[in-house]
Amino acid sequence: MDALDRVVKPKTKRAKRFLEKREPKLSENIKNAMLIKGGNANSMVTQVLRDVYALKKPYGVLYKKKNITRPFEDQTSLEFFSKKSDCSLFMFGSHNKKRPNNLVIGRMYDYHVLDMIELGIEKFVSLKDVKAPLKRGLPSKFSVGLRKALTSSLLSDSSFFRYKNSKCPEGTKPMLIFAGDDFDVTEDYRRLKNLLIDFFRGPTVSNIRLAGLEYVLHFTALNGKIYFRSYKLLLKKSGCRTPRIELEEMGPSLDLVLRRTRLASDDLYKLSMKMPKALKPKKKKNVSHDTFGTTYGRIHMQKQDLSKLQTRKMKGLKKRPAERITEDQEKKSKRIKKN
Repeated sequence: MDALDRVVKPKTKRAKRFLEKREPKLSENIKNAMLIKGGNANSMVTQVLRDVYALKKPYGVLYKKKNITRPFEDQTSLEFFSKKSDCSLFMFGSHNKKRPNNLVIGRMYDYHVLDMIELGIEKFVSLKDVKAPLKRGLPSKFSVGLRKALTSSLLSDSSFFRYKNSKCPEGTKPMLIFAGDDFDVTEDYRRLKNLLIDFFRGPTVSNIRLAGLEYVLHFTALNGKIYFRSYKLLLKKSGCRTPRIELEEMGPSLDLVLRRTRLASDDLYKLSMKMPKALKPKKKKNVSHDTFGTTYGRIHMQKQDLSKLQTRKMKGLKKRPAERITEDQEKKSKRIKKN
């Protein structure tokens, strides 16, 4: 029996709290991601893992040491790390002659690999390589020569750029945008979209604050490639209550190519998405919801007699004497028939 599979009885209160955290719950914990470096990962793949970890903080674990494993051939090491760090998502980076600059993104179900997709990196721009331009000048009380000297020294200082283009703070929930027909048509791309949403969605929140929308992750599927871009959201003054929105490239940006896939069967995928009975909302009669969450109610009424409906009195709607005579005759004939 594996050391992690045996039944452990807690000896201290701290150990008891730790085991209670990992117990199955109706509302599961936030999904954590582990970022693992392969045995022959190059500098590009290592930097990609660091940048993704910067986006995932604090819901991520970055393994700095190299791990010699091949996810598509043997998943035991991934399952071991998943149990050890309590992570249900993973990203594995490697590099070799056959598959250069390789990324494997996947997820677990019950500490076993559910599905994983292999992507190749064709182009990469890191978080630290994207620098914002100098927007504010120096105070006018400085002389022209001093201002030029200070501006040139600030432009050469990378730490100044890092301060100006401040990245997203830890724990910020991103906005995800998917563009391209492939994400809705092709099965592999559809599952990749679902996996990326699972990977980057972050914690589930009940309310959203406008100032909390700080960055956007944009995925575009075009001509067999996936373009991953990240932008910082800037809220500018617009002269009205709704602010004017501008996007500033933040990094990282990746051009990816789909390589190998290992997807779960339909039955296993359906089982992994099963919702407990306690969380299922009770059906209410005559109440429905649309895609935007708007509630609609159906009201049952008796059949209405429109002849007795009180309408607005107008001269044009008044009945002529001839029409009144015919109506009176019809009423009399109906009474005679009843009798």
